[in-house]
Amino acid sequence: MVREAVLNVGNIYASHRRRLSLWLALVATIILLLGLNVLWPDWTPIPGLLAGQPALTVLAVFTGALICEYVDSSLGMGYGTTLTPLLLIAGFEPLQIVPAVLFSELLSGLAAGFLHHRDGNVDWLRDGLARRTAALLILLSAAGAIVAVMVAISIPRFWFSLAIVLIVLTMGVLTLATRRRRIPYRPINVVIVGLVAAFNKGLSGGGYGPLVTAGQVVSGMPAKHAVAITSLAEAFTCLVGLAAFLILSGRLDWSLATPLAAGALLSVPVATLTVQRLPESVIRGAVGVLTVALGLVSLLKLIG
Repeated sequence: MVREAVLNVGNIYASHRRRLSLWLALVATIILLLGLNVLWPDWTPIPGLLAGQPALTVLAVFTGALICEYVDSSLGMGYGTTLTPLLLIAGFEPLQIVPAVLFSELLSGLAAGFLHHRDGNVDWLRDGLARRTAALLILLSAAGAIVAVMVAISIPRFWFSLAIVLIVLTMGVLTLATRRRRIPYRPINVVIVGLVAAFNKGLSGGGYGPLVTAGQVVSGMPAKHAVAITSLAEAFTCLVGLAAFLILSGRLDWSLATPLAAGALLSVPVATLTVQRLPESVIRGAVGVLTVALGLVSLLKLIG
């Protein structure tokens, strides 16, 4: 029995090492090829990834998506909130950015949901509570755009945005204050947080992850489950948002969407392993710190 357990642990460790080795080789190859293309612009080693953009731009977009999605899939927040302002600063237009970010986050969210299950961070087949929570958040998110329009008509956007920021900050502080305590699960809290997050996503296009992840933790959901559930629920939120954009504008800028999707997808295998290795209290503390940080940045941006 002990021998079988040791062999199983050894097999898992070897599997993880193979995954990391393949990941490092693939990421290093892409970065090397793009770097060579920066030096020799006439040479296009990855024409599909460049898609009409300069190699340096593609390299920056790919690297930014890789880093931001790693944080997002590890802690359940930070991809769109961090990446969208960076792309705006880089000179991309909002109508280029939003659909491309939604597309890349749709793919990476689905991949993260699968790998979180495979790596044991959540069990979608046996854990009915995780499935119900994810389904609830998905339904609330799908309705978020419609409700947000109604709210936007009746409430000044500044005050609504301020309320959201204050809720995010409160969630972050509560997560930090309770990071070593076991909290009984309260479904009603998830419903409330899901509704507020759906409003925020539908109204502003961001701020979903910090609210939903920290809200689940504060409501008693284990942090590893909360991260996995947020990734899966946000994927379906992005699907609804992307469908709306495609219906309204009829196009997706592949020159931006391709390197974003490539970077985001490549971050997921390492991010889910990170969640598996970290203790619950560390993840809860990191969720709390990042939630407070994003809330403060949003508050400064709002009142600045």
